[in-house]
Amino acid sequence: MTTTEPLDAQAPEVPPRTSLDTSAARNLATTTKSVPQMQGITSRWLLRMLPWVQADGGVFRVNRRLSYTVGDGRVEFTTTGAEVKVIPRELGELRLLRGFDDVEVLTALADRFVQREYSPGDVLVEEGGRADQVFLIAHGKINKLGRGKYGDQTVLGVLADGDHFGDGMLANADEQWEYTAKAVTPCTVLTLSRQAFDEMNGNAGGLRSHIQHRLAATDRPQNASGEAAVDVAAGQDGEYDLPQTFVDYEHSPREYELSVAQTVLRVHSRVADLYNKPMNQTEQQLRLTIEELRERQEHELVNNRDFGLLHNADLGNRIHATSGPPTPDDFDELLSIVWKEPGFFLAHPRTIAAFGRECSKRGLYPQSVEMGGNHVPAWRGVPVLPCNKIPMSEARTSSVMLVRTGEANQGVVGLHQTGLPDEYQPGLNVRFMNIDEKAVISYLVSAYYSAAVLVPDALAVLENVEIGRED
Repeated sequence: MTTTEPLDAQAPEVPPRTSLDTSAARNLATTTKSVPQMQGITSRWLLRMLPWVQADGGVFRVNRRLSYTVGDGRVEFTTTGAEVKVIPRELGELRLLRGFDDVEVLTALADRFVQREYSPGDVLVEEGGRADQVFLIAHGKINKLGRGKYGDQTVLGVLADGDHFGDGMLANADEQWEYTAKAVTPCTVLTLSRQAFDEMNGNAGGLRSHIQHRLAATDRPQNASGEAAVDVAAGQDGEYDLPQTFVDYEHSPREYELSVAQTVLRVHSRVADLYNKPMNQTEQQLRLTIEELRERQEHELVNNRDFGLLHNADLGNRIHATSGPPTPDDFDELLSIVWKEPGFFLAHPRTIAAFGRECSKRGLYPQSVEMGGNHVPAWRGVPVLPCNKIPMSEARTSSVMLVRTGEANQGVVGLHQTGLPDEYQPGLNVRFMNIDEKAVISYLVSAYYSAAVLVPDALAVLENVEIGRED
């Protein structure tokens, strides 16, 4: 037989209070509050580092010295399942076909390209062999291998999606390959044989004459940067006739119009009137709204297809990672492009972490530099700044930019206009709109901005670097 104790015997006794309870005391206390916090606020290094130029009239024109260089743009394709075809007009990206606009002929030429698949390690062309094919890379990565100064094999360059090579055979049937092309990853390539081109060329009279015209155009005098040459004499003795020359300019320089990011801030008049201590409600609403506009401004300066830096890098200044992840060699390659007073690298924080891992593997420990009271990593003395606006693909690949800034350096500049009506910050104004029938006050908040690349070698991009690669 068991006995149970009374329930009240199991509960501990609560001693009577001898002082005021804290929960009651708080009713008479003033709570210390923080201003509203926002996780989306970032360091916005790009906005801080760009020198801002006044764009009166909302337009900024970039005048450049006339250039005769022929672009080597990238070719785009269409896919139907596993079948890949080149877009006919994209053949105009080949140096000798640039400017040829006969769509019927380009379509017939595009139909003669043959799709081929290559595995890692396959050799597409061999150094010294006859260059009798044009190669368009639809997908994959290819190394151009050649001989170094002392006879050792070295990587002369990396080709990837949209690149092409071998188009010189369109003009010369007796060319030889000066390098070996070897697949690094599985590759899908479209090829055009010399025989197929000759058949096409014979049936299209305008195609041959256009190629001859392009060959003649590339013979015009130009300097190492592709600009129209200026004749100068130096070091001569005696009385020689001096060369006569002039500096020509681009006839249709590019103009950048200021873009805008806008929103309408709405605050109820009751809130604006009554709830302003210890902090002003309207000011806090406006502060967070401006922070969001500035974040969007930096996003547009990186990604906008019209003026964003990722889309305005010259095609010749876009390079591919040599091995996948971002390595010190890749950063050095960027510095070899933007070598005249480089300003800073800009990369996604995860890309910077991947670069740090690659440095650690090699026993390298990059130094840091001080910027605005912060210590940031640097490579060769050039700061490596984080920017989460640089996109990262689903395959965990991203890009790295190297930028030279300033008008005096012929670099990259930000564009804005100051002195706006109701200006709140440089290039940003807040304008009262109205109070509606529900007593809601509306303010129009606008930020005006753009960016310009003054000369092509002020910006270089390392593309498709792998962030999450496993060893």
